[in-house]
Amino acid sequence: MGETVFFSVVIPTYNRQPILSKCLRALEVQELSAVSSTSYEIVLVDDGSTDGTLEWLAAHKEEFPHVRWFEQDHAGPAAARNLGVKQALGDTIIFIDSDLVVLSNFLQAHADALVQGKEKLGSDRFFTYGAVINTCNFDDPTGEPYKITDFSAAFFATGNVAIPKHWLEKAGLFDTRFQLYGWEDLELGVRLKELGLILIKCPAAVGYHWHPPFNLEQIPRLIDQEIQRGHMGVLFYQKHPTWEVRMMIQMTWLHRLLWGILSLNGVLNERTMAPFLQWLINLGKPQLALEIARIFLNWYNVKGVYEAYEQENGE
Repeated sequence: MGETVFFSVVIPTYNRQPILSKCLRALEVQELSAVSSTSYEIVLVDDGSTDGTLEWLAAHKEEFPHVRWFEQDHAGPAAARNLGVKQALGDTIIFIDSDLVVLSNFLQAHADALVQGKEKLGSDRFFTYGAVINTCNFDDPTGEPYKITDFSAAFFATGNVAIPKHWLEKAGLFDTRFQLYGWEDLELGVRLKELGLILIKCPAAVGYHWHPPFNLEQIPRLIDQEIQRGHMGVLFYQKHPTWEVRMMIQMTWLHRLLWGILSLNGVLNERTMAPFLQWLINLGKPQLALEIARIFLNWYNVKGVYEAYEQENGE
């Protein structure tokens, strides 16, 4: 395997300094095989953080020899990733989020999968997609086991993906109109699929996606995210008016019926379910509480999609 792979790991970040430090430290201790001559840089784009991220980086720069960082005014992850790709020196881009902590074989696993994929397909018209395991364990994020809820059917999700840079440029990078929460990566995925790219799973490249343990105070923000995701979903559908996208953004009578029934037409909501969710949290089951909260969160998402669609078409 004499092929050289030079990765640019592109990471957008916004007010995530504590977990970002774990993310970057994990990337600095990568174990690379001498045979495959893999090398890498980390391209960090600060999206207007106000939590001292840049000051922290400047104070600890000797700890992070692979990191080059850039800053922009707060414009969202799509714009931040585009800046990262433009500044990247590598021929292959890896996208991860700044709350993802990877294992020490992470880069090598992607490198091996890329080389094997090229040999098998005879071209580089593909990307590799690693595994993402959700965890709320800040002290030991990589100690979390894989759960059925960690499964993802997404075609192109930027949580853990490696792709030749020239395909991103040919597809036109991320659409920066996706400024609210959601869909900017899956929309680019539709354009990559149109270019004939395929997904090769790379389960050995594991990243642990940390988020704070679920509590009831997070609910208003989560509801707001679902409404934003609904609105961005309509932009996604306007660009690609297909049944497949309608299914992805939950803009079908089926989803309306499903989440309507599951939420008892909105009777099961953040107020009526709060005592039960709090009971689960008190039992030490915040992840289960979050999965159950998705009943009404999804209902907000579906309503957000239809509200945005009606606004667009009512004008």
